[in-house]
Amino acid sequence: MPSLFPFSSCPSVGIFGFGAFGQLIARHLAPYFSLLVHDRNADVSASAGQGNVRCADLVATAACDIVILAVPVSQMASVISDISSHLRPGAIVLDVGSVKIEPARLMRAGLPDHVDIIGTHPLFGPQSARAGIAGLKIAICPVRGQRFRRVAAFLRRTLGLNVFVVTPEEHDREAAIVQGVTHLIAKVLVRMDPLPTRMTTASFDLLVGATEMVRHDAPGVFWAIENANPHAGAVREQFFALAMEVRDQLRADQSELMPLAAV
Repeated sequence: MPSLFPFSSCPSVGIFGFGAFGQLIARHLAPYFSLLVHDRNADVSASAGQGNVRCADLVATAACDIVILAVPVSQMASVISDISSHLRPGAIVLDVGSVKIEPARLMRAGLPDHVDIIGTHPLFGPQSARAGIAGLKIAICPVRGQRFRRVAAFLRRTLGLNVFVVTPEEHDREAAIVQGVTHLIAKVLVRMDPLPTRMTTASFDLLVGATEMVRHDAPGVFWAIENANPHAGAVREQFFALAMEVRDQLRADQSELMPLAAV
């Protein structure tokens, strides 16, 4: 993509982490880039040898033009430490985590000055992207350098994504509600299985559909959303407090109706 990136005619992309989301990334980038993937789980990495996607060692993957960190936030500091000395001058390093303040801090502190750093958060996953990613949303958080504009242009023009450029702080503040509350509700509904499937309403079907989109997320996703986002705790406590207020109001209403029921 020479019009967007100052590399060769087919820039190389190295992906660290080849779980469900790493594989989703590879599937959509393979038509445009030469892809190398590396995962600490050798069995996972071995499954990458298809078409324009090849498994590679850590050094070769880190030496790509663009390096994508598709690892849990809990592993990011370790991966950054491992790859830092192998990154080529002028490379672009970005992450795809669900939170942005902490990954941005880790990348800024641990990556060499000669690379651009971009935080990204695709606001979709393997389930919600089953029918394609065109029209879906992605947040971009510039951390270091100016080439985030070229990345945003590629995501918008070529992949058809709806791009939002925000700061890590703005992202985490909104995500604490958007993701935090959604995943809390989903966690509760999953524990109420089996859910009704016959006499359901349209609103209930939408709620179940939202739950199914996150039901099979890796445990680290929920951990990051609820624990790595500094704004999530306050939102979580507000949600539980308001839920308790509704419960208490229902109990009060029942108490008021009991004398009438006895008449």
